Amino acid sequence: MRTVALDWGQRISFCEVEGGKVTHRATAESLDALVGLLGPETPPAKVAIEACREVWHVAKRLREWGHVPILVDTTRVRQLGIGQHKRKNDRIDAETLARALAENRLPKAHELSEHRQRLRRAVNGRALLIEMRSKAIIAIRGEARTMGQALGSCNADDFSENLKQLSAEIKAQVEPLCLVLTTVESALLAADEQLTKVSMEEPATSLLQSVPGVGPIVSASFVSVIDDPKRFETAHQVEAYIGLVPSENTSGKRRLGSITKQGNSYLRAVLVQAAWTIMRSRKSSTLKSWGKQVKARRGKSVAVVALARRLAGVLWAMWRDNKPFAARHLCPAYALEERDGPAERTDTVGMTAPSILSQQGTIS
Repeated sequence: MRTVALDWGQRISFCEVEGGKVTHRATAESLDALVGLLGPETPPAKVAIEACREVWHVAKRLREWGHVPILVDTTRVRQLGIGQHKRKNDRIDAETLARALAENRLPKAHELSEHRQRLRRAVNGRALLIEMRSKAIIAIRGEARTMGQALGSCNADDFSENLKQLSAEIKAQVEPLCLVLTTVESALLAADEQLTKVSMEEPATSLLQSVPGVGPIVSASFVSVIDDPKRFETAHQVEAYIGLVPSENTSGKRRLGSITKQGNSYLRAVLVQAAWTIMRSRKSSTLKSWGKQVKARRGKSVAVVALARRLAGVLWAMWRDNKPFAARHLCPAYALEERDGPAERTDTVGMTAPSILSQQGTIS
């Protein structure tokens, strides 16, 4: 089988090696332009490509053409020699990847299953709309303040009602921004419906919502990133994959720093928000009790991140075993604290459609 690498950028660099030597190089504007080298009529090849936005589409197309795509973990490509001696360009990178593939020393990235790709796109699309809505609201608030009127604090879903406080002059000034906000909110409703539809095909999302503080967005995000719980052996591996473990600089004496922040930043953020929801809940829960113990020793901020890390491990274990959350399984000493009933299962990032994803599962 041939050994090929593609370096994906504004242009695609193609490099093929055989017997330790480069046999062919090419540059193209698109994958279709490489059909003469990688099309369905060409001999099968193993094709290395760094994980990027286009990688799912490219991998699918390469398989259709009869090749074997191999995704490369971009966080570990420096160990291959990419960027050494301050020499880095598409041509050099493609050759480095091809040689590493031929020598079987590529750091491989996980490729999401096709359905989890759809779930990830739905989650990412909604997250983008949430960000756009936030920016529009901030812009409207700022414009109103410059004209002498400050809007009171409120939930993002209720902001449109807050606009009624504005004077006629300010309303006229912020009307273009309000039109943007209305459009985004309409798109957000459609995104919620799409996410609901895709999530309903994933039983794991409902299962994970049996954890207090975990709502549909957290569960969908977790499933779309982890993809398959069986590809991890321990909860610590999951926590490290998400970037919630302490960084380490050990030379002699062990030194731990802030969390690594590797992996999917959005999943990490919603897990931290879920941890805040648990800590602020008026009802007692096992996870809240554990977080309060950490808070007493290390402070609130450390406790929230630690709880987010623990939550990731709990979600993974539930999904692996296909069992709903049970306080007694987490820590028997705290199980009695659940006697007041289930803790609040408030979603942490503000759903705009109340019906999105039923809150299923029990806490025993």
